Amino acid sequence: MTTYQAIVKAPGFNIGVCCDNDEITLIDYLPPGAEQVPKATVAKEAVRQLRAYLNDPAFAFSLPLAPAGTHFQRKVWDEIADIPPGHTTSYGELAKAIRSGPRAVGGACGANPYPVVVPCHRVISAGGGLGGFAKQRDGFLLDIKSWLLAHEESVAE
Repeated sequence: MTTYQAIVKAPGFNIGVCCDNDEITLIDYLPPGAEQVPKATVAKEAVRQLRAYLNDPAFAFSLPLAPAGTHFQRKVWDEIADIPPGHTTSYGELAKAIRSGPRAVGGACGANPYPVVVPCHRVISAGGGLGGFAKQRDGFLLDIKSWLLAHEESVAE
């Protein structure tokens, strides 16, 4: 079971934050529930920035993220981090940009330990559909992806 250092309420879901004394080590989407007040400085800053994003979808995160993932995953996550709020790209377009395949990009998106901060919700299927999210093709997590995209929609206008 994951131990969260902070839990932030979002519309219809919660966001769990794991960290050590210096860096964020994991961010998870959780079912709605009680918030958990952070004690550690890094967790307090994560909560501040997550709330800022929830209030303003154009907010730019600057959290210290613990190094994670393979070289390929980090390459995908770096590309994803460059997608501005209110914009999307397809798995195929992202794959073409890094000279890879859409399934490999989808796998890296699903392995992202820092959703929201590394905005894998901005990667969609070629036909404009949602595709998957956090290794899921339907249900609660896809509902979160829909909400995040709708939340950011006004930024691009």
